[in-house]
Amino acid sequence: MLTEDNNDEDVSLFDAEEDAGKKSKKKLKHPLASFFHLFFRVSAVLVYLLCGLFSGSFIACMVAIILLLSCDFWTVKNITGRLMVGLRWWNQVDHDGRSHWVFESRKGVGKPPASESESRIFWVGLIVCPMLWVLFAFSTLFSFKIKWVEQETLSFIRENLEKSDQQTKGMVSILSSFESRLMQLENSIIPVHKQTENLQRLQENVDKTLSCMDHVISYYHVAKDTDRIIREGPTGRLDEYLACIAKIQKAVEYFQDNNPDSPELNTVKARFEKGKELLEAEFRSLLTRYSKPVPPILILDAISLDEELEVQEDVVLEHLPEAVLQDVICIAGWLVEYGRNQDFMNVYFQIRSNQLDRSIKGLKDHFRKNSASSGILYSPAVQTKRKDTPTKKSPKRPGTIRKAQNLLKQYSQHGLDGKKGGSNLTPSEDLDLRVKHLSDALTEKHGAASGKDDVLDIEIDSYIHCISAFVKLAQSEYALLVEVIPEHHQKKTFDSLIQEALDNLMLEGDNIVSAARRAIMRHDYSAVLTIFPILRHLKMNKAEFDSTLQGTAASTKNKLPTLITSMETIGARALEEFADSIKNDPDKEYNMPKDGTVHELTSNAILFLQQLLDFHETAGAMLASQVLGDTYNIPLDPRETSSSASSYTSEFNKRLLSTYICKVLGNLQLNLLSKSKVYEDPALSAIFLHNNYNYTLKSLEKSDLIQLVTVTQKKAENSYRELIEQQIQMYQHSWLKVTENLTSRNMPVFQPGSKLKDKERQVIKDKFKGFNDGLEELCKTQKGWAIPDKGQRDFIRQAQRRVVSEAYRAFLHRCANVSFTKNPEKYHKYRPEEVEEMIEKLFDTSA
Repeated sequence: MLTEDNNDEDVSLFDAEEDAGKKSKKKLKHPLASFFHLFFRVSAVLVYLLCGLFSGSFIACMVAIILLLSCDFWTVKNITGRLMVGLRWWNQVDHDGRSHWVFESRKGVGKPPASESESRIFWVGLIVCPMLWVLFAFSTLFSFKIKWVEQETLSFIRENLEKSDQQTKGMVSILSSFESRLMQLENSIIPVHKQTENLQRLQENVDKTLSCMDHVISYYHVAKDTDRIIREGPTGRLDEYLACIAKIQKAVEYFQDNNPDSPELNTVKARFEKGKELLEAEFRSLLTRYSKPVPPILILDAISLDEELEVQEDVVLEHLPEAVLQDVICIAGWLVEYGRNQDFMNVYFQIRSNQLDRSIKGLKDHFRKNSASSGILYSPAVQTKRKDTPTKKSPKRPGTIRKAQNLLKQYSQHGLDGKKGGSNLTPSEDLDLRVKHLSDALTEKHGAASGKDDVLDIEIDSYIHCISAFVKLAQSEYALLVEVIPEHHQKKTFDSLIQEALDNLMLEGDNIVSAARRAIMRHDYSAVLTIFPILRHLKMNKAEFDSTLQGTAASTKNKLPTLITSMETIGARALEEFADSIKNDPDKEYNMPKDGTVHELTSNAILFLQQLLDFHETAGAMLASQVLGDTYNIPLDPRETSSSASSYTSEFNKRLLSTYICKVLGNLQLNLLSKSKVYEDPALSAIFLHNNYNYTLKSLEKSDLIQLVTVTQKKAENSYRELIEQQIQMYQHSWLKVTENLTSRNMPVFQPGSKLKDKERQVIKDKFKGFNDGLEELCKTQKGWAIPDKGQRDFIRQAQRRVVSEAYRAFLHRCANVSFTKNPEKYHKYRPEEVEEMIEKLFDTSA
């Protein structure tokens, strides 16, 4: 609450409408305000005293008094208090929602004083009226004359109270009479009730005795009553059969507890054992009869991760019909609870293990029959859900690259259509054309090598799908096993169930590793690429594989990591030996292209690296699992230094693979330099190196290998461009023996009108002859050379044409007015335009 009534500074409330200094303090300044200050108060008192003379209504009088007092309150607060004594108050709420009371007074120097008469009227009226009201209240209270209370109402209430007392007394008398009669009735009924209760208890005892006798006698008839059902077995009526077994079991327990020497005990025991044997036989029979291998189509639908499927739906692998499954669960539950025999678990895992292995083998056979002939691998339901995506690229298979590599040697020796240098294709287009021709040749010949590659590709796809199928089938088998086998035996039974199928898969994986190892021994590194998609798939599915095998024996869980380690080891070895083979490829003259085109080694190396690009994560992990970073001079992050391959991050693997690719390219460059020395002609050697460098650069750019190379070699692209430029310059040096005949060196000084000496004429003849012979020789020789890249070919032609043409035109201009022979056409054999046409036909055998 805020109070502002200090003497130092007061709030100015008034408009200074009166000038107190000029008027007398005893004169009324505000007579109207003084009148209403007393009018409302006095009127309320008069209405209270005289209202009975004018109206008998209490409510009307009370409303009038309240209205007059309300007007008085408002007048004092807002008008008379401010004008007559300089006081004012109000309530305000701040921004925080808190309420404050503010009081103000007119004080201070320079402010007009209040009139004494008005002040006296204000305070007298303010004090006297409340005192009168207090006096009226006490006078009314002590005189017991409560005004406006109607006597008729009081009389009505009094009469009703008297009637209520009379009715209460009558009800009490009625209830007292009812209570006495009820007590008399109770005294008459209770003896009869007690006698009846005793008779009922006797009847119950007799019934219980008879029931017990019947129950005991029934145990002696159990063997006879259940004989037919037990002999017929549980087939088709399992619930009835189990009910009979339960009766026999209860009979055994009864005789063991009450009459262990009874011959009936041996009878029911034998019957119980017979029933248990038949239940075990029924368990085996149900599993054997209804367990079937999962159809390959359903397995493929379950493991399909095809992005072309519009909706991924879970495919349910039903191993047993629902009714049969419920019977198997019921029998297993009984055998666990009452049979106390775990032999049925061995039966279960033997039968289901066999079906799991047969399902995977059926998937392999399905691939062999349908993959090669483009058969339907998925069910019609899945086929109808595939999207129409004709532009989607099919995944590359290692076999495609191997076929190209196997026949690139034939192309390098024989060429396409007998033309080695006349292609107008870029290196990438040239390679695509090679692969197309080679594929056509394979299709026409149906060679054994092609068939072998196709079979190998099918086996790889089959193995990859079998790994995924094993995971899905194992998960499905575990879900089935959980319903049948007790919890504390589930992991052990599951471990035994999957052993056969898992061992076969691991054996097949070991065979693939052995085949890759043999391929390395015969230097067939492209065959090792087959393990890359397998290894990538194994790593992608390792987490799910480990989750599926959780809880099995350590030897079981370690089988997949062991296979992955073997594949990584053999893959890393293949990569290292491939890099060494690139470096140590022998320089054999018969193996060198006669036209200086791209060498087979370059094509093979780039194809190999392009294949690695599809498996860059796998290849990087291979290298990381076998070598440390200092092998390739890569600084290791402290978090990455570990003996385990899993500690290497993806970024480190990428750097490691980048360094490996740079190593292969470096070895290739060194080998190409060595091979180029086989050529006797330095110009052909330069063309050879130019073609190979340019092919390497274009291939890196087209296949995005350049991005991987630049991870560790930022200036790799510029380095190749510098090498290409150097080889172009080396080639251009071969034309110096032609253009040097056109220079002014050793040229005689011509004087107008003077005759040339014989020696001077001979110098000019020799220059013409040297130019003509050199031009013809180079054009004849270089026309058979090849530059497959059209852009590079045109650039070299134009540059050489410009240099030779300008020099030749300048030489002709100098000799235009010189008579150096009687037969000028013998020496001036070519016009500048003809020279340009001859140069334009370089590297083009079709011309």
